[in-house]
Amino acid sequence: MKVEQISIFLENKSGRLAEVTEVLAKAGINIRALSLADTADFGILRLIVNDTEKAKAVLKENAFTVGKTEVVAIAVPDRPGGLAGMLNALKGEGINVEYMYAFVQKSGENAIIIFRFDDIERAITVLQKAGVRMLKGEEVHAL
Repeated sequence: MKVEQISIFLENKSGRLAEVTEVLAKAGINIRALSLADTADFGILRLIVNDTEKAKAVLKENAFTVGKTEVVAIAVPDRPGGLAGMLNALKGEGINVEYMYAFVQKSGENAIIIFRFDDIERAITVLQKAGVRMLKGEEVHAL
């Protein structure tokens, strides 16, 4: 139930994000989800891509600093309270969300939320008990 995510550390300057996307495009890598967080000096670009290993390799070949992390992808009903119920299950077990980002394919269906937890194994167990639908990596890549 885990999904591989790559993180790229970027200097906070014009054009760096475009460089990453160009390298991936030339390698035939499709970005399925992304998040960008920044500080004054650098940013962290988090990506779910259709070929994690290839993306990691081509980015390293182009002098980018890249890491790989396991995250959890969850389908949440796209309606008011869809996210709240799932987060309350985690809250009740004292599980912390380190970060998250989301995307919606079709309004009114499901939102896909990518989570990084402080205790990923325990979070998966709690979410399974709560009946939350978790997606496998290949499901996220196919979206």
